Amino acid sequence: MTARSMSAAERSLRAQIAAHTLWANCDDPSAHTAPARKAFLDRFEREVDPDGTLTTEERARRADHARRAYFKRLALASSRARAAKAAVRRATKGGGGRDAA
Repeated sequence: MTARSMSAAERSLRAQIAAHTLWANCDDPSAHTAPARKAFLDRFEREVDPDGTLTTEERARRADHARRAYFKRLALASSRARAAKAAVRRATKGGGGRDAA
């Protein structure tokens, strides 16, 4: 069966099976994901110093702040999404939830 002939649910299950099989056979999960983590963190250094002109220390300092800003933006987006979801839930169910009296 090809990926094109499978439904989205079947593709999702197939991917989950593959992921669980990978991690079941992996001796050191941290080492396995280290290249991806390094690439992710290196991205911030390239963002703040695309020409490579900064000192190592300054590049690291700026990259740290860029990384922190990235995660704060994610947190803000998550907070807004939760608030919007809660507002829809209140509007469609007539209230309720943790804030109900």
